Amino acid sequence: MSDLLRWPLVGRFARHTRARLILQLPLLAIAVVLVAHGLFGPQIAPRNVATVLTWVHYRGLLVIALLAVGNLFCTACPMILVRDAARRIVHPGWRWPRALRTKWPAIVLFAAVLFAYERFDLWSLPRATAWLVLAYFAGALVVDVLFAGASFCKYVCPIGQFNFVSATLSPTELRVRRLDTCRTCRTVDCIKGRLAPEAATAAVTAVRRRAVVQRGCELNLFLPAKVGNLDCTLCLDCVHACPHDNIALATRVPGEELMETGRRSGIGRLSHRPDLAVLCVLFVFGAMVNAFAMTGPAHVAETWIAGALGIRSETGVLAAVFAIALVVLPIATLGGAALLARMAGTLGGDSARTVALRYAFALVPLGLGVWTGHYLFHLLTGALTIVPVTQSAAIDFAGRRLLGEPFWTLAGMRPGSVFVIQLGCVLTGMLGSLAVTLGMSARAHPRRPVVASLPWMMVIVLLAAAATWVLSQPMEMRAVGLLG
Repeated sequence: MSDLLRWPLVGRFARHTRARLILQLPLLAIAVVLVAHGLFGPQIAPRNVATVLTWVHYRGLLVIALLAVGNLFCTACPMILVRDAARRIVHPGWRWPRALRTKWPAIVLFAAVLFAYERFDLWSLPRATAWLVLAYFAGALVVDVLFAGASFCKYVCPIGQFNFVSATLSPTELRVRRLDTCRTCRTVDCIKGRLAPEAATAAVTAVRRRAVVQRGCELNLFLPAKVGNLDCTLCLDCVHACPHDNIALATRVPGEELMETGRRSGIGRLSHRPDLAVLCVLFVFGAMVNAFAMTGPAHVAETWIAGALGIRSETGVLAAVFAIALVVLPIATLGGAALLARMAGTLGGDSARTVALRYAFALVPLGLGVWTGHYLFHLLTGALTIVPVTQSAAIDFAGRRLLGEPFWTLAGMRPGSVFVIQLGCVLTGMLGSLAVTLGMSARAHPRRPVVASLPWMMVIVLLAAAATWVLSQPMEMRAVGLLG
């Protein structure tokens, strides 16, 4: 195990108490420029910072960061910076409702964002993109000013849920260095936060809250019992709060946590969390439908569905497509695999539903492979477009060519040359899912792991083949290299 917090430069920066602020301030400045240009700049998608930066660069850089290091964009989230500023004035007085302490609200919002993106062509609407960003900021502000902890991150934010699921494939995680140290710790500052010395014995809750000089984990992940990256925003609050310097940002085998069946802090057992399993299913099949929607066959399918179901409105047709892609197909594929598992006698004492939800987590590597292949297409084919767009924005704001004449000829790689990279992403994701499936089966069925894995491996290979076909289709109705 290598601890990044012990590396000379990276570790020194990460352990600095202002490290997160240093990362948040540039992203907040970028968000301000993005919103301003989206609202008041030219409403032409390829010439507006809001659409180019959001739908081309941000998404591609997001998956690269997740795969290279971890959940860096949650670490640097500017929405939390604004929320923290507001909490200096208004202290949240409520706890998030117990009935809503699941992923179901975020699942609904995740699906709604995917639907709105396609229905309203958000990739082509700078002003709508700017309003979407403002809605995220407003949501984080309202929720976390009213409710204590990181309620928005844990239960509401769709981007956060995408990052949590993706981060199960990240090469690092926060974990304790020595469990014996945690066993003798009496203050548990990593989760409660560190108090000023003079307030350590204060009995009044309000006094103690104001006396916290370093907060602990707001997502209620107790480090000695924490497993993996689910629900971890990599904020490093636990690192700064621990008085024993006992927390590491450790390297690990990506995806290994998906096979863990034990209880984990803040989450419980994955087998007891159908909401998390459904979130993973949405993550995987959402990747498929998001990529499929940018191709010509998608329009053919929509026309056929409209005729078959007698639907005339665009909203109704798209809703039918999403219902088929995100509900019918997952039930059919996972249900079919569970039926084959029952015929093979590998369900054990569990129900087909329980086993299907358990193996849903094995699909995550493939899902991330599809998202990565899709997002890298836009990033690589439009990597240099940010240069002329920024030059143009400088003219729009200042009225002068501060950065020179825009070089509109700059773009990126040719679409055809990117497909090899996309294919590599899908195949890597497929192999990861196959490995996780086999690992799950080896633990549940040590005598017949291959037989137990076969139904789920068939689903994985089928989905990988479908994703490869989708990504091989030429993009239609959208600006190649910029949006999609």
